[in-house]
Amino acid sequence: MRIVIADDSVLLREGLRLLLEEDGHVVLEAVGDGDAMVEAALRHSPDLTIADIRMPPSHTDEGLRAAVRLRAQRPTAPILLLSQYVVATYADELLSAGDGAIGYLLKDRVGDLDSFLDAVRRVADGGVVLDPEVVAQVLGRRRAADALSALTPREREVLELMAEGHTNAVIAQRLFVTEGAVEKHSQRLFAKLGLSEDQSVHRRVAAVLQLLRA
Repeated sequence: MRIVIADDSVLLREGLRLLLEEDGHVVLEAVGDGDAMVEAALRHSPDLTIADIRMPPSHTDEGLRAAVRLRAQRPTAPILLLSQYVVATYADELLSAGDGAIGYLLKDRVGDLDSFLDAVRRVADGGVVLDPEVVAQVLGRRRAADALSALTPREREVLELMAEGHTNAVIAQRLFVTEGAVEKHSQRLFAKLGLSEDQSVHRRVAAVLQLLRA
């Protein structure tokens, strides 16, 4: 896999490079700010761009802004954002920038190599991966949208695991049910959320967006 890294911390940047290269990937470029990230991603068209959300000059959300700019010019660009803290609105805005191939993880997850590298592969393959802490924060909000409140507890569980980027096979294992049962729950929750099969938007992404905006 060909990857571009963006993080203003040289230590983390080089650490990510080492982890990824040991896993057999090629790091095309490692840069330290959002503008350089967009330039590198447009120049190389990598299989994945990994970026910190907080970068110079203000160290607030430059990485997120850069990701949105990149998706505006290359809508299918796979992007995995890393953050020190959970901010659910970041995930909302990032998911709104395109259909799939999006990830948002806490930096602590990098220490779990298997999970991190799995997230890298899933995002590069076009999936959506949200950190469990992001999903937990969203589900902990006091009010839910009417459509979401119509979901059964099992459908909510499926949607929560979907938001974490799991495939139907993994969701089935987690819930101790068959993949067929997960597919049925998915179709029902899509229907309740008003997401028809003929929509051009990626239904899994749209469902997760509704969860985030609840």
